[in-house]
Amino acid sequence: MLIVAVVGPTATGKSDLALDLAEALAASGGEVSPPEIVNADAYQLYRGMDIGTAKVPVADRRGVVHHQLDVLDVQDDASVAAYQAQARADLAAITGRGARPLVVGGSGLYLRALLDDMTFPGTDPQVRAALEARAEAEGTRRLYEELAARDPAAAAAVEPRNTRRIVRALEVIELTGAPFSANLPRQEYVRPAVQIGLDVDRALLDERAQARVDAMWERGLVDEVVALAERGLGTTASRAVGYAEVLRHLAGETTLEQARTDIVANTRRLARKQMGWFGRDPRVHWLRTESPTLLADALAIVEAADRGTPPPSADGPVSRSLGS
Repeated sequence: MLIVAVVGPTATGKSDLALDLAEALAASGGEVSPPEIVNADAYQLYRGMDIGTAKVPVADRRGVVHHQLDVLDVQDDASVAAYQAQARADLAAITGRGARPLVVGGSGLYLRALLDDMTFPGTDPQVRAALEARAEAEGTRRLYEELAARDPAAAAAVEPRNTRRIVRALEVIELTGAPFSANLPRQEYVRPAVQIGLDVDRALLDERAQARVDAMWERGLVDEVVALAERGLGTTASRAVGYAEVLRHLAGETTLEQARTDIVANTRRLARKQMGWFGRDPRVHWLRTESPTLLADALAIVEAADRGTPPPSADGPVSRSLGS
């Protein structure tokens, strides 16, 4: 059964389209069992991180079965390798029931790990601890420069301030003797799939980001973060947009109003980063979020992919230039 993935930046309506597709495909009569959704948003894996991740409430899931939601405690650090194993098991079980998997999310690395040929080398706590100690003593920039010298391709794919990923890249190089970039995902599906990307012009995306944060604020985002903070958030969960900013406010580093402003700015920044990631994948079929024929166009792409024929032509994404 062909996998359908709905991808793209935050605040573009991926969850809504996925639910619409699930209902339409189930109603078409061509599906043996109703489609099921597999989450590919790293932060929606966490129990209790609901408002700030725009997780669809159970009552709004229209009876569609969801997987990979609420599978981690906020104290846990997320693992792409663990997600890959568990989510691929979900895909196998879904197709085994004669249902179509709909993968939905904006975490690019998680999507690639799920859909594409991607392996994960082992770890060594001692090697990693030594590299983390060096990062603390010498600074992340020094380790990034070392990575750039040893594996330019890997360095180009990592932000210079991302200590965790730089340490991981150097750890893999130490353990395998091969460039870290040799383990980066290849654009080769491990199971037949089609990706539908949601695109929106920059001005409208900014408006949607603002509206999303306003809605989260009204629904009680601050109270949600306070409750989670009492339990203690791990390294991964505490980095999530919406949570990191409120945590800084709770620590006395910013005002509440500044935290809200920062969330809006960081949501917009995240959307641009996500578009940069997905925009580099030529396999994504882009549709405009605001199109009145969005669902019909998405269904046409799925039907063409099922037949093995080229999808109908559509306007290219206007957001490819968001990072410029």
